[in-house]
Amino acid sequence: MFNSPTVSAAPTADLSRRALLGAGGLAAGALGLAASAPSASAAAPAKGPAAGATYFLRNVRLETGYEREGDEVVATRTELKTLKIEKGAIAAVLPAGAAIPPGAVVHDAGGLLMLPSFRDMHIHLDKTFYGGPWQAPRKRKGGIAGQIKLEQKLLPELLPTLEPRAEALVALLQGYGTTFARSQCNVDPVIGTKHVEKLKAALDRHQPDFGYEIVAFPQHGFASIGLEQQMRQAVRAGAAYVGGIDPTTVDGGMERSVDLMMQVALDEKAGVDIHIHEPGESGVAAISRITDITARNPVLKDRVTISHGFSLMSLEKPALTELAGRMAAAGVSVASTVPFGGRVMPIPALQAAGVRVFTGTDSVIDHWSVFGSGDVLEKAKLACQLYGWSDEQAIGQALKIPTGGITPLSPTGEQQWPKAGDAADCVFVDAASSAEAVARLTPRQVVLHRGVVAAGGFKASRA
Repeated sequence: MFNSPTVSAAPTADLSRRALLGAGGLAAGALGLAASAPSASAAAPAKGPAAGATYFLRNVRLETGYEREGDEVVATRTELKTLKIEKGAIAAVLPAGAAIPPGAVVHDAGGLLMLPSFRDMHIHLDKTFYGGPWQAPRKRKGGIAGQIKLEQKLLPELLPTLEPRAEALVALLQGYGTTFARSQCNVDPVIGTKHVEKLKAALDRHQPDFGYEIVAFPQHGFASIGLEQQMRQAVRAGAAYVGGIDPTTVDGGMERSVDLMMQVALDEKAGVDIHIHEPGESGVAAISRITDITARNPVLKDRVTISHGFSLMSLEKPALTELAGRMAAAGVSVASTVPFGGRVMPIPALQAAGVRVFTGTDSVIDHWSVFGSGDVLEKAKLACQLYGWSDEQAIGQALKIPTGGITPLSPTGEQQWPKAGDAADCVFVDAASSAEAVARLTPRQVVLHRGVVAAGGFKASRA
């Protein structure tokens, strides 16, 4: 049986997206690290096999299909299985009573339901207050320019503690079932590429139990402030993606900003992940231009992401269908924090068109916002509430939002995960189905990344 304490869910948080375009300012000072552990999962070391180890996992509950009354899905069928884990992958899915070779290492999942682990595809690990004393934002003054001015003072003060704060935040994410993150990372005239270098060093220490990608993020501007060479240096220092920031409202010229970003990505053989908060026509024009450039350069297919993309909310159905179709064909994805308010992101329409939609925490606690929990499963639940996904099938399929597209069952109920050869990236929950885990935010009991225990733990025995 698993013997580590349950990683309890955080209190319900305000899930609305930080108002990046709002007015106001913050006062901030130097931040010291708190000595206490950031979460229950980080308080004690995870217990389990080493990276690459071979072992068997008994009494794993897997989803096998839907139960129907007529045409309606009313429940999810599950069965107990035994898994063989080898070299970080699921080597075999065996019957529950399968014979295990004498002397093999065996762990017992105790009948817990196994789900794919989660991917936080938009978070800022480099400039977080997490792990330090509480500090609430103050009213903003000066809009974006005020925030940039604040960062010019704040980021050098935070730099000495960037690595331990980032690692504390990684532990929080792991406790909620996240084993991979794509982190935005500031590149600007004040700190240069130091954030990229330090964040990479911190995340490299977690390679056995956490995967990552870094985006070089020009928060203070790109083309407008002559940041090209530092952005190229950031990619060479370890960033896998070239970022961007509102090409018209922040960077001062859509075509110049977009074209430079895309060219740097092509030259440096990197992907693209751009913040587009700006609403309306200017945001749509930027997304359209990025999509066209991506389509003309197949090397970028499936390597370009629009983060936020609020302007998509403003499109009427015909225009949205046309643009989404081009995005899907070019392999341009969307990373959404699932904001809510007067309008909502057209996630169902994007998915229907074949656009891959990811989610992310964005801020947990920093000078922009303090309302994040670090739990991307909350985003699936919120999507269900926003889009009316209220039955067993629809709620269960919402799991694809935090997993990056993977669900145990297809929409028609065929088992599609796990299969032999899949990475052993898994979350174990005491739930009847994916739908219950999403709807109730079931506590994550044990989390595996490439077969290594990232949070929780279990006892081993010998066959």
